[in-house]
Amino acid sequence: MARKSALDISSMTPGKLLGMQRITNPNGTLTMLALDQNSSIQKMARAALARGGEQREPTYDELVHAKLNMASILARKASACLLDCVYGAWQSVCSFKFPPRAGLIVRLERTGSETTADGHGKLTVIEPGWSVAKIKRLGANAVKLLVYYEPTHVESAERQRALVEQVAAECDQHDVVLLLETLSYPFATETKTSPSYLERKPTTVVDTARHLSGLCDVYKAEFPGTLGHDSDAQLAANLASLDQASSRPWVLLSAGVDFPDYERQVAMAVQHGASGVLGGRAFWKEYFDHDGEADRLAFLRTEGLRRLGAIDALVKKNAQPWFKKYRLGKGRFARVRIPEGWHSAYAGDAAAAPESAAELDTSGDYYIVRHDSESSGAAGGQGL
Repeated sequence: MARKSALDISSMTPGKLLGMQRITNPNGTLTMLALDQNSSIQKMARAALARGGEQREPTYDELVHAKLNMASILARKASACLLDCVYGAWQSVCSFKFPPRAGLIVRLERTGSETTADGHGKLTVIEPGWSVAKIKRLGANAVKLLVYYEPTHVESAERQRALVEQVAAECDQHDVVLLLETLSYPFATETKTSPSYLERKPTTVVDTARHLSGLCDVYKAEFPGTLGHDSDAQLAANLASLDQASSRPWVLLSAGVDFPDYERQVAMAVQHGASGVLGGRAFWKEYFDHDGEADRLAFLRTEGLRRLGAIDALVKKNAQPWFKKYRLGKGRFARVRIPEGWHSAYAGDAAAAPESAAELDTSGDYYIVRHDSESSGAAGGQGL
C-alpha cells in the first residue's frame, strides 16, 4: 500500500506520537537545535587552531568536547537537540551532558554527498555502520535524514526519493519519528550566489516540499528565497506556497546564515504556517571565534542562549502547533479512546489481534490509534 497523504488521527502510532510529544514545546511548536554538523565544526576548529599557531586537524576528543559544551548549555532551552553518531549522540548521553527535558534527534546520513555520473546531481549516503534500527535502539525520539534534491535533475531526484521511501518505511517499522531535511544546491557550473541558482531556488524549495514532505512526519525546509534578492512581498508569497505544498508540519533550517538574518527569516516563516525551527550555526557558529575555554563557554551562556531564547519566543508565540497540520486541537486528543487489546495488534501482530483493534469507529469522538499490519512500515503505512 502506498504511503497516504491524507492526515488522519486514526493512523497515528504510539512511538511516533510519543516522539512528537518529546521533541515539541508544551504548546505543540518546535524549537529545535542542530548540533549534528561535522564538516563545518571541523573547519571552524581547524581555523581556531591555526590562529593559535597549530597547523593540524582537530582531534576526535576536541570535537566531542565542543559538541558536549554546546549541547549541555544550549539544548537546555530547546525542545529537542539534533546530534550525530560520530561525535555527539552517545557521548552527550553517557556523560550526562544531554539535558533530560530535551528530545533527542539523531542523524542518519553521512557527512557530504556523492554525485551522479554527469556531475550535476547530488546523492545522500547513509553513515556506514549506522541505521534507523540503531537510532531507535539508542532511545532517540526521532531520526533525521538529509537529502539534496533538485526536481529538474531526473536521475538524482528519483534516486533520492527512493532513499527517502526506504528510510520512511524503516521508521514506520520501528515506530519512530522521521524528520526529513531537504536542501537545494547549485549545479556544477554554478555557485550559491549565481543568479541562475538564486532564481531557481524558491521554485525548487516549494516543489521539493510537494514531492517529499508526505513521506515524513516533520519536514525541515530551506527558506524559499533570499533576503536582499527577493522582495518581502515575494518572500511572503513563497512562504505561503511552501506551507501549502508541505503536507506535514514544517520547520525552518538556518543554513549557516548570520543570526539577524535567521531571526528575520523565522519571524516571516512562523507568520506563514511554520511549526518552528531546527537551527544550528546561526545560534553557535561564533563559538570557535573565541580563544580559550572560558571565553567559549561565556559566549554560549550569554549570546548563544540569548539567540535561542529570542527564536523560542517567536516560535511559541506565532508558530503553528504541529497537530494543526492534522486539523486537530489538543482537546481532540483528550477524547481519544483506545480499545481493549490494542497491544496485540501493535507492531503488525495482526494474527494475535482482536477484531476490534483493527477497525476504526468513526462515530462521535471515538478513535482507535493503531499500528497493525495494514498501516505498519512493512506495508508502507502513513506514519503520523
